[in-house]
Amino acid sequence: MNLARASSDEDPYVWLWALGSLALYALLSYALAYRTRARRGSAHPAHDALHDLKDREDPQPPEHRFVSRVIMLGGAGLTGLVALSTSGVARVLAVGLTAVVAVTAWAYYDHRTQGRASARR
Repeated sequence: MNLARASSDEDPYVWLWALGSLALYALLSYALAYRTRARRGSAHPAHDALHDLKDREDPQPPEHRFVSRVIMLGGAGLTGLVALSTSGVARVLAVGLTAVVAVTAWAYYDHRTQGRASARR
């Protein structure tokens, strides 16, 4: 019965951090797509940006996908190291800031490479 429970050393909110990171990635991706549509003079930038995110049918080229995953895993690793090296209120602030910077870099890279791939078509 003891195996079914999480150990007392683990943060019970790890899944909330992970879901928050994914939600932040989706929000940043939408914001970047919206900004691009608005700059291009779209009549309905919010609607078009939502469809841009939904219509990503073509996968990234292998080299872009690899770099995207390195950014994602590097950010996760860095966030984990910050979490292990701090405690208390400083931990929450440091982990939050590190996660926001890492997810922003990941979303921005994916947005920039997505734009270049669609421009080549």
